[in-house]
Amino acid sequence: MVPRLKAHYKEKVSQMMRERFGYKNPMEIPRLEKIVVNIGLGKLSDAGKENKIIEDSVSELSLITGQRPVITRARKSIAGFKLREGVSIGCMVTLRGDRMYEFFDRLVNLALPRVRDFRGISPDAFDGSGNYTLGIREHLIFPEIDYGKIDKLKGMNITIVTTAKSDEEARDLMKNLGMPFRKN
Repeated sequence: MVPRLKAHYKEKVSQMMRERFGYKNPMEIPRLEKIVVNIGLGKLSDAGKENKIIEDSVSELSLITGQRPVITRARKSIAGFKLREGVSIGCMVTLRGDRMYEFFDRLVNLALPRVRDFRGISPDAFDGSGNYTLGIREHLIFPEIDYGKIDKLKGMNITIVTTAKSDEEARDLMKNLGMPFRKN
């Protein structure tokens, strides 16, 4: 079974992009390459609760993405942050292929509209190479998360990596895929 958004990309979006930017080679047409979802917990103050918070984050992120996350650890010790090398500081998952399209579809059509006072996302958060990073304050916007079982609200960063050469191409691609950009 082909994800709905992937079929939409192949049938309509790629054709619209080809006409707008005048691509001659089909491999030139920008597409989604991967989506990286990261939950950063920072230094956890309670030593006893550290494992539980990390385990909860891993299970919640696996519910949201459908893939088992990797636990991220501190690369070096920083005394000012009371951080030691090797301490768990978050978890992340990299989505590609069908799972990526399914996640993007749920993000755009289910999760983002559930944000309180949502007026669209900023069209200016591109990095200059066609990649977009979105910060979410509460992971409760995803329908897979059970509100009653949450101890602590967690934010997350979602980075959408595209094959676009410029921000304009990436913005057009994501707009055609349904990303709700704010009107300036």
